[in-house]
Amino acid sequence: MLNFNFYNPTHIVFGKDTLQQLNELVPQDARVLVLYGGGSVQRFGTLDKVKGFLEGRAVFEFGGIEPNPKYDTLMKAVEIVKAEKINFLLAVGGGSVMDGTKFVSIASTYEGENAEALFSYGTVPESVAKCLPIGTVVTLPATGSEMNNGGVITSRLGKLAIFSPKAFPVFSILDPELTYTLPATQVANGVVDTFIHTVEQYVTLPTEARFQDRTAEGILQTLIEIGRKTIDEPTDYDARANLVWCATMGLNGLIGAGVPQDWTTHMIGHEITALYGIDHGKTLAVLQPSIWNVRRTQKQAKLLQYAERVWGITEGDADTRINQAIDKTRAFFESLGIGTHLSDYGVKPEGINDIVVALEKHGMTGLSETGDVTLEVSRQILEGAM
Repeated sequence: MLNFNFYNPTHIVFGKDTLQQLNELVPQDARVLVLYGGGSVQRFGTLDKVKGFLEGRAVFEFGGIEPNPKYDTLMKAVEIVKAEKINFLLAVGGGSVMDGTKFVSIASTYEGENAEALFSYGTVPESVAKCLPIGTVVTLPATGSEMNNGGVITSRLGKLAIFSPKAFPVFSILDPELTYTLPATQVANGVVDTFIHTVEQYVTLPTEARFQDRTAEGILQTLIEIGRKTIDEPTDYDARANLVWCATMGLNGLIGAGVPQDWTTHMIGHEITALYGIDHGKTLAVLQPSIWNVRRTQKQAKLLQYAERVWGITEGDADTRINQAIDKTRAFFESLGIGTHLSDYGVKPEGINDIVVALEKHGMTGLSETGDVTLEVSRQILEGAM
């Protein structure tokens, strides 16, 4: 097992009717900016409930945070924070809203002239940004942003990740019932996003991290068990509760502690989303089978472990077992109603070059847990994903 530092201060409040605890969790004298995305939190009454539980505080609103939240949009929220002397941020939504809120938290305390400079740090040190406190109310399980300190923001520089040790939410409310009204395609995206978060910390290199491996395998097996059910039966509380908790546990740092991590799928997927507007979760479903096929030699040991422990595949030679594991993974994604080829989304073979050019532009020239996914290997992956 590799050396690691694990720190996670987020207070999780999980279960039915937990939204009412907002009144206890948000300071009584707070000046609160509630941030959200489209109109769903308004249409289904979540926003009104949130404001009701914040009664007695100065509450302001900022809506319209996009999927893949945009820098220019978020800077408008920063202006409100500064003008209204906001001292608490509350994200109500899914990963994009939570990611965007983290950026607002960091940028609102940044003293430089251009907040885009924050992206140059990756992990922003406390000396640069202090961060406003954040709470979250999760309405879409997928990214795990409710229990980590990172976010992905879209600017003229591309889709870029930003982290801060102070950007962990102070608390996150996870009421599975708040996710019942999600469209089926968003639930499917959330299942895939959680699945890929998990395998990018698990199907890497053996490091004798047995607890991390077994926990990751448990998340994957749970997603396979409840993935289709929670789409077909959106009000089945137990199925949806398990999805919500798997999404949180998939990217809160626990299964990634002390193990190599490979974020190739996400990095290439971000470029596809930026160029073609394909949902983030769908790009991951397209890429992962091809990545494993291209990288089967480098990942052989963990792919065979994944095949046996997650899918029960124990017979045949190594290539046969790996092929079966890849096929079963693809079939699982497709069972959720998600296409697993770029051509399913109208991407032509000639578009591959545009994706490779974007990867080079953004410095994604040595991806994977070992840094050996060059631009040429990325091209092979994309060709295999057609």
